[in-house]
Amino acid sequence: MAQPDTNLVISAFTEDQVVRLTGVSRRQLRYWATDKFFIPSIKMEDEELAELRLYGFRDLLCLKIISSIRNESKVSFPELRKAKIRLAHLGDDMWAKTTLYVHRGKIVFDNPETGQKEETSTGQGVLGIALKVVSGKMEDAVRAMRRRNSDVIGKIDGETGSAKKQPVIAGTRIPVRTIQAFHKAGYSVEDIQKQYPNLDLGDIEAAINFKEVA
Repeated sequence: MAQPDTNLVISAFTEDQVVRLTGVSRRQLRYWATDKFFIPSIKMEDEELAELRLYGFRDLLCLKIISSIRNESKVSFPELRKAKIRLAHLGDDMWAKTTLYVHRGKIVFDNPETGQKEETSTGQGVLGIALKVVSGKMEDAVRAMRRRNSDVIGKIDGETGSAKKQPVIAGTRIPVRTIQAFHKAGYSVEDIQKQYPNLDLGDIEAAINFKEVA
């Protein structure tokens, strides 16, 4: 299996970007975080940054799979909870560590201990599989999202419908306040760019110097 692009792995993704890339709704994301079903892996000590809920690349992989199970295959949320408990031994990125299937509304996985496909909620063996759940080309989706025209580099958009009309970096959905929060927390321009590889240094400097953010 090809290793993920290092520049993607270290990136931080905003709530808007996660919604766009995974198919999980904003309401689901917030409920799952509050309910502790799925908590963003990037943790910031700074209070302002903590409120932003920043997600890592592996979070995207897991959420893409969860979205496929919940939103496309219509598996119930209680069934998702049971699967999480059953797969807990795989760690925080459990959803991306094993091949999952859906069979008659139940989540099925390859149990290495028995060599069989079993339902996560009941442990019963399954012979016929209706649907294989795959994560998709997440790296390609991230790269496509990051493509920007050169004429928007270093510019700020006054509003965006998906960010509650907050100023964002032109050609992206990255709120200016996110960049400013990193800056206030002591991150250098170069450090911020490591979190957002699609941004030019001019974008970051423009965001830091933007004065109209409440």
